[in-house]
Amino acid sequence: MTVDSPRPVLPPGHDRRSFMAGIAEFRKAIGEDNVFVEEERLAPYTKIMIPGEDADHAPSAAIAPASVPEIQAILAICNRHRIPVWPVSTGKNFGYGTAAPAMRGTVVLDLRRLNRIIEVDGELGTALVEPGVTYRALLDHLKAQDLPYWIDVPAPGPIVGPVGQILERGIGYTPYGDHFAHACGMEVVLANGDILRTGMGSIAGAKSWQTNRYGYGPYLDGIFSQSNFGVVTKMGLGLMPRPEVYKPFLVSFPNHGDLPRAVEIARDLSLRGVIRNTPVVGHVLYMIAMKARRADVFPGEGSVTDEWITQFTRDHHLGIWVMQAALYGSAAQVAADWALIEQAYAKSGAMLLTDRELGDEPTWQHAKRLMAGELDLDEFGLYNWRGGGGSAWFAPVARATGADATAIVTLGKQILAEFGFDYLGGFMVQQRNMIAVMDLLFDRSSPDERKRAHDCFARLMSEFGKRGYGIYRTNIAFMDVAAALQGPVRMNVNRTLKRALDPNGIIAPGKSGIHL
Repeated sequence: MTVDSPRPVLPPGHDRRSFMAGIAEFRKAIGEDNVFVEEERLAPYTKIMIPGEDADHAPSAAIAPASVPEIQAILAICNRHRIPVWPVSTGKNFGYGTAAPAMRGTVVLDLRRLNRIIEVDGELGTALVEPGVTYRALLDHLKAQDLPYWIDVPAPGPIVGPVGQILERGIGYTPYGDHFAHACGMEVVLANGDILRTGMGSIAGAKSWQTNRYGYGPYLDGIFSQSNFGVVTKMGLGLMPRPEVYKPFLVSFPNHGDLPRAVEIARDLSLRGVIRNTPVVGHVLYMIAMKARRADVFPGEGSVTDEWITQFTRDHHLGIWVMQAALYGSAAQVAADWALIEQAYAKSGAMLLTDRELGDEPTWQHAKRLMAGELDLDEFGLYNWRGGGGSAWFAPVARATGADATAIVTLGKQILAEFGFDYLGGFMVQQRNMIAVMDLLFDRSSPDERKRAHDCFARLMSEFGKRGYGIYRTNIAFMDVAAALQGPVRMNVNRTLKRALDPNGIIAPGKSGIHL
């Protein structure tokens, strides 16, 4: 295939001639080597993992600018030719769509070449970074400068970056785990090429851009998260001061029926400020799947049963529900909080475990690293559970109550079992609310299994929506469905903002179900 022979995928409303006219202008603006139309060069942008069809999310091209002026030039070309673009930072949004666009034919706008750590304030603990900066690069920078700060990372931390994670309102595992809450100041290129700096950033010579997130007037940062209203090119974030003492721990609950107790104790400790990071209440099968292949441990057909899990945990001296959290602070503060932890779990019927009991156990070491802002890719072991490369995260939001937790697991298991899939999930408890994450793993190479996974995910969305559980975020195949759960008024407001800020609809059409 020659450089002038694009794949047979075109943006809506284009024929080959009109599309290649836009491609020629992209090449002139950012260099021929940074415009990809060949199949082999587009391969990184087409692996979706989710239970959808590749063709539905196939990009027509990908372009990789290296600066804000180049992005402005690209958007001008997009407006002239009505070519839509799908911005990605590192393009590693596994289980949600990776780098592929929601709408077939959209050009991927790959921002990985914008990879500068622009500034780190060692006194105040802030950083200003571009979209292509990974957590690995930022952590290496802090260590090289011997700065006394931690970062907060998601599970695939080494290969993803804070800008994309913050814009998706991702969650981590330290006291800075609400990533969006610890962001401060954005630079956004709007569809017309204007550059907006939010917060205090619009002030000439701003001195508090990364320290005052609100600025004057309406607070705008939120409309650029999980949206398609602009292209974020810089992001400020707070860094966590390195604590004097870090004490991670794990609480193992032996019975299926212990889930309400596990959630409610974690919620209470979180509300009282004893636990300041994100307590994670996880199901044992999630931890088993990180280390084992399903065929090696479960011989049966259909979904893994509660009876099998009960026997397996007894044979291997495991709990069925496990809560992991950590304490941070001075020696005196951690000692006082640890006494409260011991008191909270004294009559719970659970086992309170630390390094002394857990030692080098791999999933424990993984949890310890995440809660200290360290990096690994151990959680990718999940993809070996069934094999076949299929993954779709289902993540409803609920009140942090035992009754909600039980209802979610009961319904989730029922629907997953109906389609022959396993419940692998848990709860990220954030004081009064919690994110109920489930990873729908399936063999994407099997057309039958891919269809069953799609139908299963659709049923999960529908049935949870009927019961009032909205979705924290979702994959590119179900964004319209998730948006519809929010109701017509919310969707109309989003559409109104889209029309005002991007009247030609060139930025990420369909993102979060937002269309013109």
